[in-house]
Amino acid sequence: ARARSFDRDVIANQAQPLLAGGALAILTGNLAPQGAVIKVAAASPKLMQHVGRAVVFRNYEEMLARIDSPDLPVDPSSVLVLQNAGPKGVPGFPEWGSIPVPKKLLQEGITDLVRISDSRMSGTAFGTVVLHIAPEAAAGGLLGLVEEGDLIELDVGSRRLQLQVDEATLSRRKQVWQPPTTRHLRGYPKLYIDHVLQADEGYDFDFLRPDSIAAVDFVEPLVGRS
Repeated sequence: ARARSFDRDVIANQAQPLLAGGALAILTGNLAPQGAVIKVAAASPKLMQHVGRAVVFRNYEEMLARIDSPDLPVDPSSVLVLQNAGPKGVPGFPEWGSIPVPKKLLQEGITDLVRISDSRMSGTAFGTVVLHIAPEAAAGGLLGLVEEGDLIELDVGSRRLQLQVDEATLSRRKQVWQPPTTRHLRGYPKLYIDHVLQADEGYDFDFLRPDSIAAVDFVEPLVGRS
């Protein structure tokens, strides 16, 4: 737009942006072959290119139980991994992706570290947080095969998110992998689990996608008399 900005600290122009390259970045790699999102504007520049060992939480409940334990095997270089927090795994799509910084690190003055999940987070949250990993862990995505101590590479400049584990090891893990159990055996939650699509497809229901032009034709309702 050709509107005039009276304060460049509030509204910058394209020639002098507050952040070159945009506020969001889409990542791909073996951990997110269908994509993942990071809010670059809220992340720490020093962590934009990083390799660290995974600290894995199998679900949100486990994360809450362990995150502030003094025995948590975490250091500033660690990558926190939250699995089964995506639409099928919950079910639903809560804002669980902003994993808290462990208490033992906060006591050392550490306020950010790399965190990744198949969940989402509030638009006002901050930190080096990778979200919306697709496919999610519960749908058989590689995120669900990550184990404690695995090396994970984040390279925002190259738009890459990579699990540094050899294919033979991943193949063995996949053979014994099981989807998370659920107590939702009927009704809308079961329908949601069975039919919700992944992040790159907009988390729509598969049965709402038309398979032909005829499928989008308007069907005139028949109104009865009473």
